[in-house]
Order: sequence, then C-alpha cells, then structure tokens
Amino acid sequence: MEDKKEKALTCGQLIIHDDIVKKVQDNMPKEDNLYDLAELFKVLGDTTRIKIIWALFESEMCVCDIAYLLNMTQSAISHQLRVLKAARLVRYRKSGKVVYYSLDDSHINQIFKLGMEHILERQ
Repeated sequence: MEDKKEKALTCGQLIIHDDIVKKVQDNMPKEDNLYDLAELFKVLGDTTRIKIIWALFESEMCVCDIAYLLNMTQSAISHQLRVLKAARLVRYRKSGKVVYYSLDDSHINQIFKLGMEHILERQ
C-alpha cells in the first residue's frame, strides 16, 4: 500500500517539461535571496517573537510594556527584540531614557495578515 501512495506523489514516467522548467528557472530568485527568505521564516518560527510582532501591530511599545504584556522578563524580551531587529522586522527610537520599538515597515503587517488569513481559512 505504501508503494501506491509513493507512486501517486511522483510522475508515472520520466518526462521533463523543458518549457516549464526553463520558465521557472528564469524566474527563480537568486540563491542569496532565497537564503535570506528562509532566514526570515526561521526568525518568525518562534511564538514569543510572533507575540511581540503582534503587539507591535497595535502600538509602539517599550521593553517594559512588552515584558508586562507577555508576562516575561525584560531580559528575555530584549533578547527577542535583538533577533527581530537583526532581521529588520522591528526598529526603535529613543525618547529620553526610554526606547520604543515598532514594526520596521508595512510589509510585516501584510505578511502577518496573509498568514492569519491562511490559518483561519483552514478552521
């Protein structure tokens, strides 16, 4: 039975559709860009970072606020914010001694909206 399932997932014959392969190959992003995209998704693969980003959709926040909201230590939040900042997902601004974090740009909001739409349509 396992062989039937495996065959169903593969072509029955070895035929290369050169026109399709060429078209996809011509439109394939550069290897470096694909690597960066994979790294972005790795960063997004952490629930705490997802919660931080979701909170920042609503408002810019300081580390203290985020830590209180998520019931975590400021140190843990700071660590996650460093990861998000390195991935260019969040940015910060200083106001006196307080550092406020916000989303880096509107693309992040779009990624999350589409991701949530995808999740909710399966329910």
